[in-house]
Amino acid sequence: MQPLLIHEHPLAKDGEGRLKCRVGTVFPDQNVIVTIPGIHATQRMAYLDVLDQQRQEADLPVLTRTQRSELWENAVDLIMEGNIIQIRPDPQRMDLAFAGDEVLQRLPISKRQIRFLNVLNQQVREAIKRRGECWRITRLPSSIIEMEYMILGSKIAVGGLEMYYYNRSSGTRYLTCQEFCGLERLDDWQLRKHLLEIQDLSNRLNSIGNLEVDFFQAETSFREELQACDFRVLSVTELRQEYRRLRHRFREAVTAPFRSDNLSNDQWRCRMFASLLPGSDQLINEEELLGLSSEFFMQIQWLPGARIEESESIFDPALDDRSDASSADLTASEQISRSLVHNLLREYGVLEYVNIGWVVQRLSHRPPSAGRRGVFLIEMKLSDSGEEHLKVVRLQKWGVAERLDDGKDLLQAILETEEYIDYVLDRRLACRQLGMNLPPRMKVRKLREFYHGSNATYQGVRIWTPYFERDYTHGMATDKIPLARFENEPFALRFARLLGHAAAPNIIAGRWSAEGRVVFDDGDEILIENENGLPENIVVADITGAFANYQDDLTSIAAAHVAPVHRVSSRVTDPQGFREIYITALVEHYRHLRDEYHRQHQAFDSLFRSQPVDEGGNMAYRWEQVLHRLDTTSPEQIEQALRAAIKQPD
Repeated sequence: MQPLLIHEHPLAKDGEGRLKCRVGTVFPDQNVIVTIPGIHATQRMAYLDVLDQQRQEADLPVLTRTQRSELWENAVDLIMEGNIIQIRPDPQRMDLAFAGDEVLQRLPISKRQIRFLNVLNQQVREAIKRRGECWRITRLPSSIIEMEYMILGSKIAVGGLEMYYYNRSSGTRYLTCQEFCGLERLDDWQLRKHLLEIQDLSNRLNSIGNLEVDFFQAETSFREELQACDFRVLSVTELRQEYRRLRHRFREAVTAPFRSDNLSNDQWRCRMFASLLPGSDQLINEEELLGLSSEFFMQIQWLPGARIEESESIFDPALDDRSDASSADLTASEQISRSLVHNLLREYGVLEYVNIGWVVQRLSHRPPSAGRRGVFLIEMKLSDSGEEHLKVVRLQKWGVAERLDDGKDLLQAILETEEYIDYVLDRRLACRQLGMNLPPRMKVRKLREFYHGSNATYQGVRIWTPYFERDYTHGMATDKIPLARFENEPFALRFARLLGHAAAPNIIAGRWSAEGRVVFDDGDEILIENENGLPENIVVADITGAFANYQDDLTSIAAAHVAPVHRVSSRVTDPQGFREIYITALVEHYRHLRDEYHRQHQAFDSLFRSQPVDEGGNMAYRWEQVLHRLDTTSPEQIEQALRAAIKQPD
């Protein structure tokens, strides 16, 4: 049954396309939504008054204090923005928030238009995560443009002008010096009305214990001065005089950057943005929330997933709702999400929940390359063991769809895709043989899709797209480590040794980009730290570009591996020591790998002997070339090339 609306639909717009009301209150037990202009407290009071009136008309006694208190406490705050209704949950009453969500879903709107606030609260996040609905947590801005849009979109009115900047999570409205000074243009009646509103709200706490109105960046003494005024009894002349005095005091109570609202002023913009986020005691990064490194912060678009109730798999209904899909890319990603969830349910069967996240932006510095790019995160919990898993999924760059786009027929596209899977797995085997420290396991899976590319012959045909799944490596990409950390000498020197060790097999494997640059220290090498925060290990999470360069002289490839040294040497306390440790570790490990090849010659040479050698560049041929140059390039030659290159600016 559709809920009873008291006043307007939550997303009702005026003739200029603006929301008629920015806040609302839902009473789940009564199936009622209130959007009367005002604040959440006045909306609660208005609904209680409506109930009393209805009871009086029915010759019933008005609500008791206990009944009013119970109704008040069992309401849920809503904030409307654009085409989205945002639920502000009480972390201690997530059951109430979900009940309010169910009421909102009875409106004639998409579930996609209903989101949850308090993104950084662990209790809120856990409760939503267990429902497989991480995608419904309101995403925070991650760029200056998004920050500016959020600030502008936060402007809200209570009973008059839109002059407050509204923190959706805390419920506090911030009044800036510029907005307060702007009241000068109002007529006498409006001025008195707004001053009384400001005075009342700045002395009132909301339902979660925060000020309804606070003065942006102003000293607390200003609030005390404003509270001491009795605007109701002042004559018009006295009112203007008192207002101008307070306006002058507000300007004195803030420093110069905060006297005007200026998005171009970095200090004003950043401070206002921070004021609109949850409290500082809740500001924790993505590493703490999900065990992800900071490079993933705000780069993940969570997609509809699934949860399990009484052994039944419940796909999120939003996966079938295409009413407001924002882009073709997002639609495709959600289709992939459903296929991934389907595969996981078939494989494990005893999942408590599954959340799928799409890594929206590239995390490496490499320019986009041809082929398909698709990286996803899977967060799931097994119900029988209570163990939570975090996995990374990477779609195969060249699959059936990409080959059909190239004009291949379906059979040829399938065969070439299978060959490419073998090539990717062979590269991984070869890298491990060369001593590269890789994640222990990687699985190959396939998801079902329908082809909608440029090859008209196969439009709508079902195809199978390969993907590679591995456990997430907890750590930080070496190129994302803050440079300030290298000022710690023990950290820097241990890092130099580990990075030099990791560089040796990277040189031998010839990891190279399509642009003709070495692929190293560019997002794939993950630093693992010990309990003291010192470098302990480096894992190569992805082997992009391995064996792409199998013909150049190893000394020229080695010379390109000095870039990481140049990148951080200006921040280390002992640049010479850093360089020496890096070179020594690299050369020593290269010598060890070369000696190992000579000792286990047969094992290395026969690794791909079952494959025919194709000089066009198949894995068997590349492996022969790589082993030959390893055999013929001495550690001394590598060291000489490194020392010559490290003297030159990067």
